[in-house]
Amino acid sequence: MKFLPISLLILALATATSFAYDPSPLQDFCVAINDPKVFVNGKFCKDPKQVTADDFLFKGFRYPGNTVNPLGSKVTPAFVYQLPGLNTLGISMARIDFAPGGLNPPHTHPRGSEILVVAEGTLLVGFVTSNQLNNTFFTKVLYKGDVFVFPIGLIHFQLNIGKTPALAFAALSSQNPGVITIANSVFGSKPPISADVLTKAFQVDKKVVDYLQAQFWYDNN
Repeated sequence: MKFLPISLLILALATATSFAYDPSPLQDFCVAINDPKVFVNGKFCKDPKQVTADDFLFKGFRYPGNTVNPLGSKVTPAFVYQLPGLNTLGISMARIDFAPGGLNPPHTHPRGSEILVVAEGTLLVGFVTSNQLNNTFFTKVLYKGDVFVFPIGLIHFQLNIGKTPALAFAALSSQNPGVITIANSVFGSKPPISADVLTKAFQVDKKVVDYLQAQFWYDNN
């Protein structure tokens, strides 16, 4: 049996890794435009001759988000949909405002890792590893100026455990990292997931599943 040279194996692994995240741009920039007639993996590019400085500007972080909601938090994203100049650059940001006791509930970003910095307040944060690593829970209390990383695709959360409002900023490794809020997805899907599935999965009575599916699952994004 013939084996591939180690150099080719390394090259294959490196190539596979390079396609694991947003592709690298092939030009200086590719400001996104919407074309409702065609769907592509990403966004079409605006004519570079029509690009202006405003295409690279987002003013949505100037003011606090409205935290008067069931979760007591508000996420203000600066993804490619809000900031067209991010197209093909493989990065994005979000501002997260918390009322005292406010929660950014357990969720995942299927297409990006997240690095979070606390600007004000005190946050309890954590993430859970995959089944392969026995669903290990990593958690930490963060104070002003602290930075914490959430690996791509893993369930994570942030909770304001202070008595004052808190503020954090997150950077993500994708122009469109996506958000899957666990409770909303499992109990608030449309159409709903079969109660037979959920009662077995969560090992609870059907009345509990019916109750949870009847709730209004608020989206703080």
